[in-house]
Amino acid sequence: MTQLIQIINGPNLNLLGKRQPAIYGHETLDDVAAACTAMAGPLGLSCAFFQSNHEGGIIDCIHAARETAAGIVINPGAYTHTSVAILDALNAFEGLVFEVHISNVHKRESFRHHSYVSLRADGVIAGFGTEGYTLALRRLGTLLAK
Repeated sequence: MTQLIQIINGPNLNLLGKRQPAIYGHETLDDVAAACTAMAGPLGLSCAFFQSNHEGGIIDCIHAARETAAGIVINPGAYTHTSVAILDALNAFEGLVFEVHISNVHKRESFRHHSYVSLRADGVIAGFGTEGYTLALRRLGTLLAK
């Protein structure tokens, strides 16, 4: 029986591959979904994907995951640095949470160095490009198998 991982992407990630490719690369969100789906099966996982440019949509997705998912992989985009509401929703989720950032946020503007989401995350992956999503899935697979 597979365990569901909810993969959540925040604002502007719908433009992945088109927006600032020098920072975020040329892979699209569809490419991320394909890579995650390919990785998940052998780990005994399945993935559900969600993207929203709206904070409330992300919160609703986290709330729904409470009933269905063993873990969450979240790239909250700019909400990383601003959203106590997303942190509160994640605190109500009882499964594992991994925070992913495509770029190395610690090499960027100082306001990007603080993450509310990190206060809840069981792990943080930053600066590995879109491969960070599959790295998070690999770790979730290891932890959930125990």
